[in-house]
Amino acid sequence: MAENNIASSQVIPWKVRVTLSKFALTDLTRRSDGTVNRRLMKLFDSCAKVPPHQSSQGLKVSDVTIDSTRNLWFRLFVPTNVPDHLRLPVLVYFHGGWFTWFSPDVKLYDVVCRQFAQRLPAIVVSVNYRLTPEFRFPAQYEDGFDTLKFLDHNSLPSNADLSRCFLAGDSAGGNIIHHVARQFAEAESDLSDIKVVGLISIQPFFGGVERTDSEIQLKGVPIISVDRADWHWKVFAPEGANRDHGAVNVIGPNSVDISHLIP
Repeated sequence: MAENNIASSQVIPWKVRVTLSKFALTDLTRRSDGTVNRRLMKLFDSCAKVPPHQSSQGLKVSDVTIDSTRNLWFRLFVPTNVPDHLRLPVLVYFHGGWFTWFSPDVKLYDVVCRQFAQRLPAIVVSVNYRLTPEFRFPAQYEDGFDTLKFLDHNSLPSNADLSRCFLAGDSAGGNIIHHVARQFAEAESDLSDIKVVGLISIQPFFGGVERTDSEIQLKGVPIISVDRADWHWKVFAPEGANRDHGAVNVIGPNSVDISHLIP
């Protein structure tokens, strides 16, 4: 009984409550038929998006298009207050949003990536990938891997060290980098310059048919409730698939064996 009251017994700071309430607004865009009210979502986005040229001392920020037909692009953050001879690692970032919402120009992710670029320092590539439910699996993974191929064949700043490329992401982004890294490992010999040397998974979004202890104990928590997660899995996985699909459950019965990819 005590475990079931964990969520309700915690005191959440008011600033966090405000942030949570903003995220909760996205629920208003979800429809019971598995579609999203994009027109309403655009109203939310318009209040949160920032242009690349927003003032940021010590950074050059720009948007780069990979494929306009599928709205595949990235926001590039390049530190300018580092020595010219200093080679910088490349951090390829995939935003969260349960595969359904957000983009690199939403203020939350723009600020996060500016911080990464300045504090690490690193050249940051923040990827805009296709969203569900309009585009189901494997569109997001295809966009991620195509971004790596684009970086391999197109010029980043001269001080970008593609041999030190890290994939990072939160929530759905953490899921994406797992699968994109596997694709990269299987096709690495076809790429010339880019080398993925590490993953930074920030609370990656995975699941499964069998409920975990935390899902049972924290069923009604803000942001990532069980009901909300189930809705997003349903519109992400292929028609007819359940939460043990290999894209969702990476350690389950249908997961892809990656043991041969470990050096």
